[in-house]
Amino acid sequence: MYITASASSLLRASRARLASSIAHSPKLSPPPLTGQTQARSLSSSAAAARSLRSSLPRWSHGVEWRSPLAHRLQIRAAAPVIERFQRRIATMATEHPFKGIFTSLPKPGGGEFGKFYSLPALNDPRIGNLISCPIRLESFSNPQFVIATTSRSPRKMSRRSLTGRIRLLSKSKSRSSLLVSSCRHDFTGVPAVVDLASMRDAVTNLGGDPKKINPLVPVDLVIDHSVQVDVTRSENAVQANMELEFQRNKERFAFLKWGSSAFHNMLVVPPGSGIVHQVNLEYLGRVVFNTDGILYPDSVVGTDSHTTMIDGLGVAGWGVGGIEAEAVMLGQPMSMVLPGVVGFKLMGKLRNGVTATDLVLTVTQMLRKHGVVGKFVEFYGDGMGELSLADRATIANMSPEYGATMGFFPVDHVTLQYLKLTGRSDETVARIEAYLRANKMFVDYNEPQQERVYSSYLQLDLSEVEPCISGPKRPHDRVALREMKTDWHSCLDNKVGFKGFAIPKEEQGKVAKFSFHGQPAELKHGSVVIAAITSCTNTSNPSVMLGAGLVAKKACELGLQVKPWVKTSLAPGSGVVTKYLLKSGLQKYLNEQGFNIVGYGCTTCIGNSGDIDESVGSAITENDIVAAAVLSGNRNFEGRVHALTRANYLASPPLVVAYALAGTVDIDFDKEPIGVGKDGKSVYFRDIWPSTAEIAEAVQSSVLPDMFKSTYEAITKGNPMWNELTVPAASSYSWDPKSTYIHEPPYFKNMTLNPPGAHGVKDAYCLLNFGDSITTDHISPAGSIHKDSPAAKFLLERGVERKDFNSYGSRRGNDEIMARGTFANIRLVNKLLNGEVGPKTVHIPTGEKLYVFDAASRYMNDGHDTIVLAGAEYGSGSSRDWAAKGPMLLGVKAVIAKSFERIHRSNLVGMGIIPLCFKPGQDADTLGLTGHERYTIDLPANISEIRPGQDVTVSTDNGKSFTCTVRFDTEVELAYFNHGGILPYVIRNLMKQ
Repeated sequence: MYITASASSLLRASRARLASSIAHSPKLSPPPLTGQTQARSLSSSAAAARSLRSSLPRWSHGVEWRSPLAHRLQIRAAAPVIERFQRRIATMATEHPFKGIFTSLPKPGGGEFGKFYSLPALNDPRIGNLISCPIRLESFSNPQFVIATTSRSPRKMSRRSLTGRIRLLSKSKSRSSLLVSSCRHDFTGVPAVVDLASMRDAVTNLGGDPKKINPLVPVDLVIDHSVQVDVTRSENAVQANMELEFQRNKERFAFLKWGSSAFHNMLVVPPGSGIVHQVNLEYLGRVVFNTDGILYPDSVVGTDSHTTMIDGLGVAGWGVGGIEAEAVMLGQPMSMVLPGVVGFKLMGKLRNGVTATDLVLTVTQMLRKHGVVGKFVEFYGDGMGELSLADRATIANMSPEYGATMGFFPVDHVTLQYLKLTGRSDETVARIEAYLRANKMFVDYNEPQQERVYSSYLQLDLSEVEPCISGPKRPHDRVALREMKTDWHSCLDNKVGFKGFAIPKEEQGKVAKFSFHGQPAELKHGSVVIAAITSCTNTSNPSVMLGAGLVAKKACELGLQVKPWVKTSLAPGSGVVTKYLLKSGLQKYLNEQGFNIVGYGCTTCIGNSGDIDESVGSAITENDIVAAAVLSGNRNFEGRVHALTRANYLASPPLVVAYALAGTVDIDFDKEPIGVGKDGKSVYFRDIWPSTAEIAEAVQSSVLPDMFKSTYEAITKGNPMWNELTVPAASSYSWDPKSTYIHEPPYFKNMTLNPPGAHGVKDAYCLLNFGDSITTDHISPAGSIHKDSPAAKFLLERGVERKDFNSYGSRRGNDEIMARGTFANIRLVNKLLNGEVGPKTVHIPTGEKLYVFDAASRYMNDGHDTIVLAGAEYGSGSSRDWAAKGPMLLGVKAVIAKSFERIHRSNLVGMGIIPLCFKPGQDADTLGLTGHERYTIDLPANISEIRPGQDVTVSTDNGKSFTCTVRFDTEVELAYFNHGGILPYVIRNLMKQ
């Protein structure tokens, strides 16, 4: 469930509309810059800058760029608002500092496409070294765009500093942070609306106007993560699963529908419309905006980490923390450290039979090894011309898995062809091309290419990519298909870890026989029990989707059939997929193999795989079988897909079908048959695998522009179940204390107008001691609610039956459930437990082994703070805000890790938790820390004495002392910390206005 809001340049659209009105006002006479009149300089006062930023976006309520996806919201700005803007601008100088580079973009046949800021007009040759970065650089030409420096106040970006910034954007050694005044973003819906509703209550309690809590940018909330795979192998699966979805989620759907009317600028797109990233790619992505004749690049931020899929379209986009995005909705600028840019050169052409998924898993492994956390990756080279737009989007989508902020593909002829395919008009495409060429952002591979300057370089010959999968526990653990059987047996032998299950040799050949609905069945280690074509990563790509259909077709013709106890499913990212699978005639073969369409949304990849058959589950648990899931998603972390599948592999959709047919991952596809055909002969992998030419022919004949047009014309119609929901018309939400879905969070209780100030940590206990690669799946509640967990106990005590537990994801509007689910992953490895796996820890004062929630509650009740120790890549995976909210509710005051994933570190700051990094070469083990110590973090109480990235001393009660780097990366983040988090900061600022 995600929200899509305005473009990063929406503020400009607001100004353009404002100036259009001012131009007709007798009070002012603006200069001829089509509404871009601004001050020659901005006040250095943070209050003045904040006031201006918070007001300008209100004009966005009626901007025309908003998609037809959003039923047109009426302009809510009234005459007094216009007059207030007029008075402000009347006090400013009217000469635009960049008027010298503001020029017309001519049409080839006469006339003009519009006006734009010309980067080449700066006459700086370094601009030619940039592709992804001019999108950020171009924004600097707007004098309203501010930069947070090492000083405490925003300042205007001068032309001199603009040109000087070019090197920093390509080499990026700057610790400055970019403040984006508004943006288009996607993020998890229920917690956002819950937080907005509770913020209104907080403002009321402080004596303010609750209506100040209102999105200042248009917000589209797309419900795409609530469907579960309950019904499969049925032509009625889509309808049946949606009915169950509404039965489980009626309360929260009604809450969201309330939010769409209670808050201005908020539209909720009903379930069943598709995955927001694919909708973004096929429909919402503009590449270049045209607002009142002013042209500027589209860019996106979103709280789903896979917002990066849009980078494949040449739109700069990346994920941010959910908490941060909520603040952006309310007018708070977004802060980020300027990134380094890694150049990734692609050469050659993929071999016959190699898929885009094989390529992305290879790229993911290479970039994760190279180290690109917090960096941009820009792809270039002659091999780009051999990749379809959908192939590029598949690679861009996996940016979080290789750790980059984004994986960017510049616009070229392939991009333009895709824009036309998906229904963008010829006029629009021509304008995009002309603008990007004029600003040196278009790549024409028919022209000589210059070698660009990057922070570091990688290259890959596409012809060297081979079929592969990734797993069994991490997306970057790639395994060549030809080595899979050997690798699997190594995993059985290896000690428990990312590549190990520690199964004794004498147990590895175990066969668990059972009865599946009256027919004999059996499972072994490596048996596939879930096979799912799911998630935005691959369901956006016609080549792999139609490839899966061809595999199913060939298998049907040869007489192969997927075993009935394998839970198969197909969840497309948009309705377009259904149209081209039906057009090709391949959907019927997928249906025959059990891959019926089950819904339109994120399913298995997010943990919404639903229950597996009870007989299968019993066979797994009673015989301790290491069962496998094979899915075409992007995440395969432990405990995510299903509690009973310890081995989870990412694979292309065609390979998902192939492994489902084989029924096991313990197979050498080169040498062993998949099965026996209807003629009694062995059928091998090569017999069912389609050629690249076959797939290309299917794509060419089956994927048509009208499919995109008709799909998105119908998307606003919703469905009867959604349309029948009735909600009260009230600006404040009436909280039901008995609700187990929606609950008023405690973040703002006892909040005062004055910030609490900075704080250190004194004599804190270690709640958990982790190693490397602890993901947000380990931290944040996801998937099913285990029957013995604290969350289950909470629900049972309130009369909720086990069958109605639903998932953590569906209950993320209730902080009491989510706090109990924090660190509740059944595969959690906590060093305090000495090798025992599970969601428990040791309560240090008593030595008792308790559920993490129970231990944390005892610490808080006794007045003790806690910290978490961790290794490298702490917080990798999905950008879940609950991975920070949960620990805060458990009383965690700081996390000390070797390194953090970018989004999670930001979320921790947003919730007032101190992120600290060990010095290079150090960690808890090298420092001799066991987690049984008590920790004091010597952080100044005066915020003015803390600097971004400064060193602090951590000492323990046993006399040990070491130095860490405090990971407040910007001055803005220090301000959040001073207020106890980003949302209290926003509330206090709104109260001052």
